[in-house]
Amino acid sequence: MRVRNKPWASEFIAENRHIAVAQPSEYKGKWRELFGNNHPIHIEVGTGKGQFLSGMAKANPGINYIGIELFESVMVVAVQKVLESGAENLKLLNVDAADLTEIFEDGEVNRVYLNFSDPWPKKRHEKRRLTFKTYLSLYERLLEKGGEIHFKTDNQGLFEYSLRSFSEYGMLLTFVSLDLHQSGFEGNVMTEYEEKFSNKGQRIYRSEARFQNT
Repeated sequence: MRVRNKPWASEFIAENRHIAVAQPSEYKGKWRELFGNNHPIHIEVGTGKGQFLSGMAKANPGINYIGIELFESVMVVAVQKVLESGAENLKLLNVDAADLTEIFEDGEVNRVYLNFSDPWPKKRHEKRRLTFKTYLSLYERLLEKGGEIHFKTDNQGLFEYSLRSFSEYGMLLTFVSLDLHQSGFEGNVMTEYEEKFSNKGQRIYRSEARFQNT
């Protein structure tokens, strides 16, 4: 992803700490207390500009959503989207996905979303893919027993790799679509990339995979 620097991003994020949580590790094991309820927690790793989570939060007020975004200059746009949506069940964290176990207690999360992750197509970069086995191990720790990963991409190579990765890790594939927008799937909320690629006629691939650690 090409990230344009926004000199005003830090100040804007600091002004909206009710959305962009500072020092998220302080809330490890206490996220439901921060939300003020006992609702399920769904996280999106690589939330980008926030269109997906803002839409999901508005459509599902009985779920707490947390977006993980590494780049501050991208997350600031997500903060703006949350403000525009008025969603009160959505928080954003400016952290690296590799640090998730420092932020969430084991079993604290109910679902993980991975949407249009960087495919890192070169073999030597395999370990950076968010569906590589080391990341799956992280998600397994965070998720409740039998928790799920919901994955979407426009990249066929990454999709095929991810299906193999899920299967080799011992996960159960419960949903696979090779052309999401022609599948009749209901309740889909599109990301910015999804809109862009689908408008060009590109296929969108989607899968759901469950950890079999019940």
